[in-house]
Amino acid sequence: MADEITYEYKTVRTVRGTDGLVISKMQKDGWELVEQAQGTLRSTLGFRRPKKPQPWLLIGAATAVLVILAIVIGTASALSGEGEKKDESHKSTAAASRKPSAAPAPTAAKSAATEVITPQNNPEFAALLKTPDSCDKANQDFATRYKGRTVAFDGSIVNMASYGDADTRSDFLLGPGDEGPDTVVGPAFKYEDATISDLKLTGEKIPATVGAGDTFHFIAKVREFDATQCNFSLDPVSTEVR
Repeated sequence: MADEITYEYKTVRTVRGTDGLVISKMQKDGWELVEQAQGTLRSTLGFRRPKKPQPWLLIGAATAVLVILAIVIGTASALSGEGEKKDESHKSTAAASRKPSAAPAPTAAKSAATEVITPQNNPEFAALLKTPDSCDKANQDFATRYKGRTVAFDGSIVNMASYGDADTRSDFLLGPGDEGPDTVVGPAFKYEDATISDLKLTGEKIPATVGAGDTFHFIAKVREFDATQCNFSLDPVSTEVR
């Protein structure tokens, strides 16, 4: 039937405790929660939303415009090609007579790129650690701007979940501050598919195991922000016991 509604579906796996944030974020984007299965440490959420009709007329018009532009550009390139050939010999002679100038070493830019970002030297990061919503767009903006850079902050383990069926690999959910599972502010930082050795523990007393509530000074590289699960992925560089 012409009026029948068709849906698109999406399944999201979350760490227990972040279900509400994920559901709220999905509902703001027009998704309807239709299924929720809770495990010991993870939840599986099923969503659906009506598919948007394809604007075929607009797509056809846009295609026609692109074809016309391609023809105009091709014609202009052909006309300008003749003029470029005439000047080619003169440009080659002039270029041969010039000596390339040595580009200044970008020492300031290189220094900024290698500097470890902390709440003390980066106001944007300091504000991010205090945001009350782990789904806030500030997470996406920061991850995009500083992808590949190194950050350092005092935090704690909020939760740990086994990675798949592995006995020694886990997903670590981290938060700023010392509140562990009671953390309510800041991003939901995540180390995915990591072992305790991957944490690169340092300090005077290195524990044999770690768990929710343990406090550390984390140093990690920025990977990306998952706007669906509201998780901020990091790669561990070092983890100092506090």
